[in-house]
Amino acid sequence: MTKFKTLPSKMNHVQFMARFGSIYEHSPWVAERAWAAGITEAQDEIETMAEMMARIVDQAALSEKQAISGDLTPASTSEQAGAGLDQCTEEEFCQFQAYNRAYRDKFGFPFIMAVKNSNRHEILAGFAARLHNDRENEFARALTEIDRIARFRLAAL
Repeated sequence: MTKFKTLPSKMNHVQFMARFGSIYEHSPWVAERAWAAGITEAQDEIETMAEMMARIVDQAALSEKQAISGDLTPASTSEQAGAGLDQCTEEEFCQFQAYNRAYRDKFGFPFIMAVKNSNRHEILAGFAARLHNDRENEFARALTEIDRIARFRLAAL
């Protein structure tokens, strides 16, 4: 297992929140609950911290989970650019807009996909496939994608 460069178990609360408070977008409560649960040397491992935070989200109230899928942060914008979303053709851009509208209209929350190591063609295909899901299954899928994003961000620390 891979350890963080700066060990969470050696941090104080302020340092921990500064480092991990934005891992789940618009949801510093995830890091706050991780801190409250107790950070030990086990959480010095990236995968262990990722699992802990995913469990916290999984056990959270629905309203808290929905708050995670808010507006894009600079980290998300950067991740999307890395997937080539800033290089769309006009046709692709129009398709993304149509899918985004259809998705939000159907599910009531934005399309969420961990786009690292993906490209715009794979993301468009993901939209097309996931629009056929029912709301319950798609909400669960969105949470899984959010956890994947968090793992990527933790590994990048």
